[in-house]
Amino acid sequence: MKKILALALLSLAGCGPFWVDPYITVEESQLNWVHIHYYNMARKPARRISVYLSGTGLVEVKKGTSELVSNDFAKRYKEDSWGNIRSFRIQVDPAHLNNIFQNLVNHGVLDREKTGKASKKDEFNRFIAVKANICANMYSDNENIFEVDPDLAEHLLDVVREFENPSLK
Repeated sequence: MKKILALALLSLAGCGPFWVDPYITVEESQLNWVHIHYYNMARKPARRISVYLSGTGLVEVKKGTSELVSNDFAKRYKEDSWGNIRSFRIQVDPAHLNNIFQNLVNHGVLDREKTGKASKKDEFNRFIAVKANICANMYSDNENIFEVDPDLAEHLLDVVREFENPSLK
């Protein structure tokens, strides 16, 4: 029995840590990306904004009330809001996006253990969700970040606002 236990412990010793630090230093990479979905449900129909940031410097923004803003496979084409979608792409300096990625990491975008940060509010008129792949670390829970981590939600909303109405130079 002792031999089996010793062998089991030795085999586990080669495994990596079972907790990975979500607060990393972000290295510039074309494989990094963040996808933010924001809905303002105080207005009817809900106003939707989707912002996709790629480590290559590409930013794609979709806005409108159509489900197509947040779901490329939406099927409700008979709804009045189906055609209410505008999209545009802009190219920015990849170093600027890397700074945004680092700021989001510093505020816990990859932190799965968001204990003690939850909001006490009962009802939310806003929804924000994020999916991210930063330095091979993924976050893809589809939950309202305003409920889970209000501080991170405000930082995500700042990113949305930065690219929602860009000024042309």
